[in-house]
Amino acid sequence: MAAIIDFVRWEPNTEEQLFAWKFPHDNLSTYTQLIIAESQEAILFSKGQIIGKFGPGKHTLNTENLPIIRNLFGIPFGGKNPFTAEVWFVNKLMPLNLDWTTDSMMYHDPDYQTMVPLLAKGRYGIKIVDAERFLIKLVGTSSSFNTKQLTDNFFGATVAKTKSVLLQFIISNKIGIKTISAYLENLSEHLRLSIAAFWEDYGFQLISFYITTIEVDSNTDTGKMILKAMSQQSAQIIGGYTWQQSQVFDVADKAVDSLGNSNGQGGLLSAVIATNLMGSLAGSGLMQPNTRNPQVNPTDKESPINFPGHETYCSNCSKKFSSTMKFCPHCGDPYNGCVKCGADNDTMAKKCVSCGTALSASGSSCANCHSPMAEGAAFCATCGKPVESKEGGCFRCGYKVGKAPFCPQCGLKTN
Repeated sequence: MAAIIDFVRWEPNTEEQLFAWKFPHDNLSTYTQLIIAESQEAILFSKGQIIGKFGPGKHTLNTENLPIIRNLFGIPFGGKNPFTAEVWFVNKLMPLNLDWTTDSMMYHDPDYQTMVPLLAKGRYGIKIVDAERFLIKLVGTSSSFNTKQLTDNFFGATVAKTKSVLLQFIISNKIGIKTISAYLENLSEHLRLSIAAFWEDYGFQLISFYITTIEVDSNTDTGKMILKAMSQQSAQIIGGYTWQQSQVFDVADKAVDSLGNSNGQGGLLSAVIATNLMGSLAGSGLMQPNTRNPQVNPTDKESPINFPGHETYCSNCSKKFSSTMKFCPHCGDPYNGCVKCGADNDTMAKKCVSCGTALSASGSSCANCHSPMAEGAAFCATCGKPVESKEGGCFRCGYKVGKAPFCPQCGLKTN
C-alpha cells in the first residue's frame, strides 16, 4: 500500500514555464496540508469529478472544504482516513514572451498592383482566469502543461485567425507594403479584440497582442523577385534614371564585356552594338517615345506640358500614362514633365532622367506661353520667345538694352 501523503505543494522550476502541474501522488489523508503559492490555484479531481478548488494559502483537507468525499468514499471523518485524488496546480502568472508567426500569405498590394507574399510575426501575453475550464479542455491526462504544448496546440488556430483578420484589415483599408509599418499599432489592437473570445473559450484572458513585423516573405521565389524589383526601383529614384535607361546600360555593359572577351567579327559586332546603344542613350532615343515640338496650352498657367498622343512613364511606379494628365492614374504621383522631351521626373530631380535637360527648381515659366522654363535657358523651348532679363539687360551679355529690339553689344533679339 502506498504511503499516505500529508503535505502537498508545488515549487515550480524557474527554467521551465509551466501552466499546470499534477502532484505525483494521489493517496491523500483527510488531514493533508495543502500549500498554495500566491500565483497559483489548486484543483482536486476524484473519480473524474472536481471535488474542490483552493486559492493561495494553507488549507487542511477535511469535510468542511471537501464535503463530496463522504459521498464518494462513504467513510466517516474524525480520524486520519485516506482517499485518492489528483491534485493539479495551475500557474496564474501572466507570461509576456510567447512568440507567434504566420506562414506565407498572399495579398494584392494596392501600390504595386500585384500579389505579394507576406509574413507576420509578433508576441502575445495571456493568463489563466478559469483554471477548471483550462484543465478540462486542454490538459487531459498529461502530468504537466508547458509553453511549448500551448503553442503547439494553438499554432494552427492562431495562424488561421491572425491571417484572416490581418488580411481583412489591410485590404479594407487599402494599405500597401510601403506604408504597412505605420499601422502596426492599430493592427495589433484590432487583432487583440478580434481573437480575445477564442482564448476565453479555453480559460485564458488575452492580456496583450503585438505585431512586431510584417514583411515580404523572402523564402518564396515570388518574394525574392518582388524584393529585387523594389530594390531596383529605389536605386533608380536615388540615382535619377529610369527603368528603360537601366535596360540600355545593362545591354551596353554586356556588349562591352563581349568585346573584351571576343576576337574577330564577334568582337567587332559587340563594339558596334555598344557604340550605337550609348549614342542612343545620349540622344535619349531609347528612353522615351518621340516627344519633340511639344504643344502647350497658353491659357492654362498651371497645366503640365501637353504632348498630344504621347505616353510617358511614371517616375514613381514606372507605369505608362498620358502626358495630358496632371497626375499618374496608377499611383497618384504628380506629373513633372520635362520641357524638352516630356519625360516624367521626380519632383526633387534637377535634370531630366531621359534627356538631361535642366529642370527648373524655382518653377519659372515663359512670359509668353507660360510653359515651364529650363534653368538658364535663353529662349522658350515651346514658342521661341527670348527670356527677358529681370534687370532690364541683355540675357546673354548683360548689356543695358532698354527698349531696343536687339542688343547693341551681342546682337541678341530682346523682344
